[in-house]
This record gives sequence, C-alpha cells and structure tokens, in this order.
Amino acid sequence: MSEHIVIGLASILFAGILAQWLSWKLGLPSILLLLIFGFIIGPITGMLDPDTLLNDLLFPIVSLSVAVILFEGGLSLKFKELKEVGPVVLRLILFGIPVTLFLSTFFAYTILEFTFPISLLFGSILVVTGPTVILPILRHVKPSSRINSILKWEGIVNDPIGALIAILVFEAILSAGFQEATIITILGLIKTLFLSSLLGVVGAVIFIVLLKHDLVPEFLQNSVSLTLAVLVFVVSNLFQKESGLIAVTIMGIIIANQKKVKVSHIIEFKENLRLLLISVLFIILAARLNIETFESLGWGSIIFAVILILVIRPVAVFLSTIKSDLSIKEKIFVSSMAPRGIVAAAVSALFAIGLQDANIEGASVLVPITFLMIVATISVYGFSAAPLAKYLKLAKPNAQGCLIIGASPFAKALGKVLQERNFKVVMVDTNRHSIVQANLEKLNTYHGSVMSDYIIDEIDYYGLGKLLSLTPNDEVNSLAALNFSKIFGSNQVYQLPSNNKKKEIKNEVSSELRGKILFGDECNFYYLDDLIKDDYSIKLSRITEQYNYNDLKKNYGDNQIIPLFIIDGENLTPLTAGNRQEIKPGQYLISLLKDLSK
Repeated sequence: MSEHIVIGLASILFAGILAQWLSWKLGLPSILLLLIFGFIIGPITGMLDPDTLLNDLLFPIVSLSVAVILFEGGLSLKFKELKEVGPVVLRLILFGIPVTLFLSTFFAYTILEFTFPISLLFGSILVVTGPTVILPILRHVKPSSRINSILKWEGIVNDPIGALIAILVFEAILSAGFQEATIITILGLIKTLFLSSLLGVVGAVIFIVLLKHDLVPEFLQNSVSLTLAVLVFVVSNLFQKESGLIAVTIMGIIIANQKKVKVSHIIEFKENLRLLLISVLFIILAARLNIETFESLGWGSIIFAVILILVIRPVAVFLSTIKSDLSIKEKIFVSSMAPRGIVAAAVSALFAIGLQDANIEGASVLVPITFLMIVATISVYGFSAAPLAKYLKLAKPNAQGCLIIGASPFAKALGKVLQERNFKVVMVDTNRHSIVQANLEKLNTYHGSVMSDYIIDEIDYYGLGKLLSLTPNDEVNSLAALNFSKIFGSNQVYQLPSNNKKKEIKNEVSSELRGKILFGDECNFYYLDDLIKDDYSIKLSRITEQYNYNDLKKNYGDNQIIPLFIIDGENLTPLTAGNRQEIKPGQYLISLLKDLSK
C-alpha cells in the first residue's frame, strides 16, 4: 500500500514538472498543459485517483497549498504601483466583482438552467481571476506599466475576495431559509474582514520583529515565514471558513512593502514553492474529473463561455471604470484579460463534495463546468492578448529598449548612452552598491536575481525589446539569455563571451541554448572592465559621407576602438562576434574607444 502511495505522489510530481517544462518549450500557457496531463493520467487512463490516494488529506492539502500561493501573490504587490492605478483597481474590485457575480449568476440560471443556488455559487466562483495565469501572459505581452499594474493587483486581490464570497454563498446554500442565509452571509463577511485583516497584520509584524532583532538565523527564515503564513491561515479559518486566504494575502502585502528587513530571498523561495504547488494542484484536481459529466454539459456551456468572455467581463470593466482616467483602448484591453486559475479550480472542487453530501441538485456539474471555463478563458486570453495589445498600441510593436543584466561600470556607461538616445534602459543586479550607483546616474534599476520570478514579474517590460547579459558569471549570462528568450525572442537575447578562454562560447552555438555573443570573442567581462579602468569611454558618433567609420578609426587607431551598437533611425542593432555589419552614412555608432583627452 505504501509503495502505491509513493508511486502515485511521484507520478503527480513528474507529470506536473513535465507539463511546466513543455509549456516553457512550446510557449503555451502552463495551466493548459497541466490540465491536459491531469486529465490523461486521471479519467482517461485511470492511472491516478487522487481521492483514493490521498483520502481525507486531499482537501486539506489543496487548501493549504492555495494559501501559500496567495501568500506569495501578496509578496509581489507593491504599494508604489497604487499611486497611479489605485483608484481604478478599487473600482474594479468594488463594482466589477458585484457586476460579474450578478451577470454570471443570471446567465448560469437562464442558459445553463442551473438551480438558483448553484447558479449563485457558480457566479461567485467566476468572480476570481487567476494571477498565476495573468502574470505569465503580461510578461509575454509587455503592455504599459499602468495596464500591467492594474491587472496584477486586480488578479491577486480578487482571488481571496472571490473565494470568501463563494464560501459565504456555499454556507448560505446549506443553511435553511432565506432570512437565516442572509444573516449568516452578513455576519460571516464582517467577521472575515475584521479577523483576517487583524491576523494578517499580526503575522506580518511578528515575522518582521523576528528578523529585525536577528531572532531567526538566515537558513531558517524561509521556513519560519512559511510556518507563520500557515498558522495565520489556520487560525483565521477556525473563526471563519476560508477567511485565511485574505489573511495570508494581507500578510504577504505588508511584508513586501515594509522597509525594516530584507525579504528578497524569502520571495525567491516562495516563487519556487508556488511553481511546485501549482503543478501538483492542477494535476490532482484535473485527475479527479469525470468524462461523463463533461459529456453532459452540452452546447449551453460553450455559449456561456462565449458570454463570459465577450459580454460579462467587458460590461463589468466598462461599468467599473466610468469617469476613470483609463482610455477606451486601455478599457478594451483590461476587458480582454480575466483568465480563471487555481483558486477557481480548488474552491469548486471543495464545494462540490459538500453539496453532494447535502444532496443539493446540480452539484455534480459544478467542477467540470468550472474547469471548462478555466480552459476557455486561458486559451482565449492567452492567445489573443499579444495581438490585441499591439493593435491597440498598448505594447510597442518595435520595442528597442534594453534590459541589462549586471550594473558594472561598463554596463552603466553603456546604459547612459543608450538612455540619452531615448532607448529605454532597465538594469538588474544582485549587488546593492552597484544598483545604488546606477540609481545615482538616473538609470532604472531592480535589485535582485534575474533568475527570480519575483524580479521577472516586477520588471516593466513596456518599451523593452532586447536582453543584454553583461555579468562576470558565464553561467548567469547563459541562463538569463535562455530564460528571457521566451519573452524577447531568441534572436533578441545577447550575452558577453565566456571569460574562460579554453571553454569559450562561440557564436555558432544555437541561440536556443544561449544568447548571441556581443562585440567580439575577446570582449569578455574582464577585458571590457579593464578598458573602462584604462580611460576608455563609450561614445556616440554620427557617420556621414564626410566622416565615415574609416575616418573614425584613423582618429583613434584601429586597436583603440570597439564598435558596440548601430543606431539606424529608431532601430538599435547590437554588433555581435563574427557578424560585423557595414556602418553606413546617416547611422550612429556607439563604440568603446580611448579617451584622447586623457
């Protein structure tokens, strides 16, 4: 028996990670593949039965996992983003949620012909959007920072609020009588908002105090933060079911926005844990589905999905943003982005069990119809977002800005010249001193590891079209190029040549494995760093018929000039090893050359 359990758990883990890898390789939404894999090993082949495998542990595991995912989501929210988008986000929550709930309930009752209680519960489940799906889509689309912040905040805040509304509706359905249901709902809402907020604040304060006074060693800080989040979730749920989701989200937001202790390493740990939990959860929940219930849904479910995407979401957004400062184009794009994710899947599965035990009519279709909406919204929004953003001109079709990994003296000098020519520049480095120096030179920066999902999600990609990995670490350069090839495209990721002469990375290596090699095979990090120390500087030169590239070389000497970039109108072209381009009159040349004044 124990071997069967081990094999089952290993199968879930293997299927989840394989689906994540394939989604990265194929450029498809990961949750789509997770659902497909779960469906294959569950109802199609019968290899996995989560209910038999996990028994009574199934839903406690799901519940705790969702709590950790929302805690990590809270850690990604920054109050500084609300200065510009706060009023719009508040409108989308205060007005958008009720409108979505009402319309979803109405159409579920009229089109799907559900009973009113099941229609109301289904509508409350559809209130939630999926930040675990929205954030990867936003990274791919690279819309304006304003749109990015609005959708990120809405998605993460909506999840716990939607789950709370759903659980209150669920309790009301199980209660007897309209009056009693109303009282239960109102009291539950008041208790939840007060207790979850209080417990979220208390949990965050305890953690901050522990770190501030060095009461927890660094190697235990990740574990302590996770334990505190779980405790806050459990204690909150003891007073009001599922209120813990709001508590842990608030706890994450407070920890992310405080300035007293460093928490970047904790955020990175939670990102890795989130990826693992999402992979496992979707496999488990998809494996519980039943083919027969899907077959019984009929065409009405397809019509409902179309209405959800083309009617309910746009109406909710446009009504919520009346008299806001959003443009029509921005409203249209926000209307076209509301994929459902893990919380919708988890709460629907949780409620279905309770409703079936209470013999509530229509409970058996709740899970499959919810999963159908998840698949439909992810598919439509995932594949339409990028073309729509470009059509609405909310994402630059010819973005030429540079994301520079590493804030060395050479990188900062290069960033300043590019920025002076109106190319957007963003720098990322783990060295805080280097980031501070770059800030003093008025460069946009992020402090943290470029391999961290937190940093990847935080970056404002609007106007960025290229990656320049300029660190002294060859492995980091290659991994960064590999990671960002899915965002910028494999032909727009560049890195310095290897510092190891014996294992130097050649330009002919497949761009799928690493970036194009910048400048020349000899121009590794230490070579460029030595030149900067030796009074070389980065200059911008206009090439004309009267003053061409050969004239420039005569002035500085062949061995004292290294061409770096060509600017032709609005296009920026990095010069790569073994692929020298002709520099024509009318273009600008950015080069590293000896400062003759010194």
